[in-house]
Amino acid sequence: MNNLTLKQLRYFESLARQRHFGRAAADCSISQPALSMQIKELEELLGSPLLEKSVRPLRLTAFGEQFSSQSSEILRAVKNLGEFAQAARGRPIGTLRIGVIPTVAPYVLPTMINDLAVNFPELEIKFKETVTANLIKDILEGSLDTALVALPVSEPGLSEYPLFSEDFIFVRPKKDAHKPVPKPEILREMRLLLLEEGHCFRDQALAFCKTASAPPRDMMSGSSLSTLVQMVSAGIGVTLIPEMALAVEQRSASVAVAAFDPPRPSRTIGMIWRKKNPLKDHFEQISKFIRKPT
Repeated sequence: MNNLTLKQLRYFESLARQRHFGRAAADCSISQPALSMQIKELEELLGSPLLEKSVRPLRLTAFGEQFSSQSSEILRAVKNLGEFAQAARGRPIGTLRIGVIPTVAPYVLPTMINDLAVNFPELEIKFKETVTANLIKDILEGSLDTALVALPVSEPGLSEYPLFSEDFIFVRPKKDAHKPVPKPEILREMRLLLLEEGHCFRDQALAFCKTASAPPRDMMSGSSLSTLVQMVSAGIGVTLIPEMALAVEQRSASVAVAAFDPPRPSRTIGMIWRKKNPLKDHFEQISKFIRKPT
């Protein structure tokens, strides 16, 4: 057992999480044959199989499940030691793995990347764009350090740090620009275009329309804010977008935009991280360079 390495544990942890050799290999930045060889050597070293052979989708043996739990604890402990050492340096350096929700990433990342590179030249930034539920899971599991999301997330294991708030903007075909901005109860009767399920912005828009018990009459879904705005431009329906997306999305679409009457729908964007993460001060330093687009 003396030859067991942290690299082998990381490879197996990724495989146990992904349940797919190809995805795990990509996650570990190695080839699939190399990953298979590492797992085979780990099984030989342990003297017990970790995977059920010739089973699809991939499944762990009973021993593999127990080993996965133990190895994850070891990797978390090692990561905590690294974070403790990094925090002692006082200034953010090394690698920062940050997640961003899709309704923020295209509008904040360009400026954010430049500002962080200028102010923290020793910091290597790695980004992941996905929905809030996935970001929360990744932070709790330790594969991400922090994330930009809409608050609150109300997860007991995470700290929340508000950055800025913004209104939602009503978007409709240009030919309807002269019409009054609809009230929430009227909006739910229109053909409303929203993001697919899993996006927190979809849930926030539905809450504004007061559709907790029933969806809008003629709702359609899109995969991105850009898709929704283009659908509005084509006359398919109306939508809501966050204020930060306005400048970008209006450039390539013939649409009319308007603010809602008070009280306006809005959201708060902030950073989240594990409460036990010793890099809290670093994250707060970094947060000063994450600004609302103008």
